[in-house]
Amino acid sequence: MRFTIFLILATVMISVLGGMSAAQAPDTAPRGDAENGKEIFASYGCYSCHGYAAHGGPGGRIGPSPYTFSGFSAYVRQPAGVMPLYTSRVVTDQELADIYAFLQSLPRPVPAESIPLLNN
Repeated sequence: MRFTIFLILATVMISVLGGMSAAQAPDTAPRGDAENGKEIFASYGCYSCHGYAAHGGPGGRIGPSPYTFSGFSAYVRQPAGVMPLYTSRVVTDQELADIYAFLQSLPRPVPAESIPLLNN
């Protein structure tokens, strides 16, 4: 039952963030420092829900981020679901830009078609 609820929440989150990016004009993220973003991601405990490489877990995959910076920022500031709220007093705009840079720096997953075991 928990897994089903998680899947529903993850789907809603992806839909909300995907909708945000589709409705907005091209979005240029502020300059961020990926190395600092990686440290912030770990120190603020983001890994506990999203994994150290943002590959997923209870909070779902968020890296590499398919969202625009403004969509990502809006969700972090006003999350839907169980994610805690991170105001600018908790995570500054620059720290958020650094986290986003870290997420963008992560390698893209390999396509499922390229994994032989999944294609039998």
